Order: sequence, then structure tokens, then C-alpha cells
Amino acid sequence: MKIAVLGTGGGGRAHAARLVELGHEVFVGTRDPEATLARTEPDMMGNVPFGNWLAEHPGVTLLTFGEAAAAADEVVISGIDGHSAVAALSAIAEPLAGKTLIDYGVPYVYNPDAEHPWPTPWGVMPKLDPCDTDSLGERIQRALPRTKVVKAFVTQEQETVVDPAAVSGEHTMFVAGEDDAAKQHAKDLLEAYGWSDVLDLGPLVCARGMEMYAHLHSAIGFALGFGTPFGIKVVR
Repeated sequence: MKIAVLGTGGGGRAHAARLVELGHEVFVGTRDPEATLARTEPDMMGNVPFGNWLAEHPGVTLLTFGEAAAAADEVVISGIDGHSAVAALSAIAEPLAGKTLIDYGVPYVYNPDAEHPWPTPWGVMPKLDPCDTDSLGERIQRALPRTKVVKAFVTQEQETVVDPAAVSGEHTMFVAGEDDAAKQHAKDLLEAYGWSDVLDLGPLVCARGMEMYAHLHSAIGFALGFGTPFGIKVVR
């Protein structure tokens, strides 16, 4: 299958590399391919320049967001940062029409002016906007009514999403969306990645809970030590 991955950060790279291993043809989307390939310094998370990474992954093709979405057969995975996602995806609404868009973005607002800031080892914890009464997933769906939006992958580091065996024992992944066939695409992909416990939360409104979980995920990560793989399990 031809699959598009939008975003060149660590999460996008993890999905692209794993999908190639699984035999898919992968198209990674970025705003400006020339600018992306011209970078010579690690990104803010310490990832090597994308051009260096791409040279080691010959099964991946770098294109613009729109070109990558157009190249996909049915499934597009979006890791575009929450602040930019709605605008970036709205600009490529036509090639996304009719396709399944799996979004794992978190609507973080960095360096917030907060009355009671949450200090972390890297500065103030970003706040969520939207929160409670809306979600990034729902905003994307409203902006792209012809696209079948699924919220998934968001409650876990993407390196663990594509390799759940990095955490010992079975743990749980969640999906939410309005279209059952689109959610099945996400479930099939998760099964291929190695997940055996996938819980369908129901309609896309449940994206609110998944996105808000990001703060608890961060707190657990701080407690365990940054970089420690972990998962959560729904016991029933």
C-alpha cells in the first residue's frame, strides 16, 4: 500500500521506517522539501538532520504535504504539530478528500502565560488549546468534512506505537472517529505494528480525552525518567 506520513520529526520518521519494513511504499510530507533537506543541524528534539536520515531509508520519498497526501492510496498519518495542523491540512483538503487521516497531534501551546505554571526539566509545561469542550481531532474533521479523521496513536510515544514490544507485556492503544471503515484502517495498522489490545472509544469527541491524557503521560514520563518506554493497560 502507498501510505503518506505528514511530518519529518521523530514520530514521522518512526512511522515511515516501520511502514517500509512492513513492505509499504511511503511518502513523507513536509512544508518545503528543499528547506528540509538543506538543514544541517539536529532539530529541537536532537534528531539528526532529515537529509541524513533519508539517505539511510531508501524506501521513503520526500514530497510536499499535498504531494504526499495525493500519492497515498487510502491512509495518511499526520504528525503535524497541533498549533499548525488545521491550517496545514486545510490547505491540502483536495488530495485528502475520501481518505483516512490518522491524527496523533497534541494541541500544545508552548511557553504559555499561566497563572500557576507547571515547571518541568525543560521549562514550563505547554497548555492545551483546545481543551475540554473541543479537540484538535474534531477541529480537523470540521475543516475537512470529506476526509475520514481518526484520532489514534496519541497516548503513546510514536517509537512505541510502531514497536509495542519495546514495553514488556500487553498494553492498550485507543482509536476514535466517526467512520468505522476508517477506524478499521487504524486498527489494521496497529495490528501490523504488533498491538494486540486496541480499544475503540467510539466517536471523535473522545479525542478530547486522548489529547488531555498528554499531561498525565508527561507526568509519568518525568517520574520514570525521560526516555523510559512505558505503556498503559486497561484492565477489564
